[in-house]
Amino acid sequence: MDRIKQAKLEAAGWTVATPKAFLNLSDEDEVFVEVKVALAAALRECRVAQHLTQTEAARRLRSSQSRVAKMEAADRSVSVDLLLRSLLRLGGTREKVAAAFAAGA
Repeated sequence: MDRIKQAKLEAAGWTVATPKAFLNLSDEDEVFVEVKVALAAALRECRVAQHLTQTEAARRLRSSQSRVAKMEAADRSVSVDLLLRSLLRLGGTREKVAAAFAAGA
């Protein structure tokens, strides 16, 4: 959040906190969530780069469009294992996976 927006919210009486503080996450949990979000973003980038709709990606993954949407949103019901396997199945490389982990760390 930019500083101007944060200042306006605080002036209006709102408390602004980090996701870590708001969710009371440990350092390890914070990194885990960030990695999961980065993998979800990498999956979406891979799909979009191939000009695939979520439905087309779902067919390749032997899944459903709604499940792909949940994967791309890093839904809590989606495991890191599923994100990683799906990313690789859609053509993600080791480098892409490493970049997602680096972005989340």
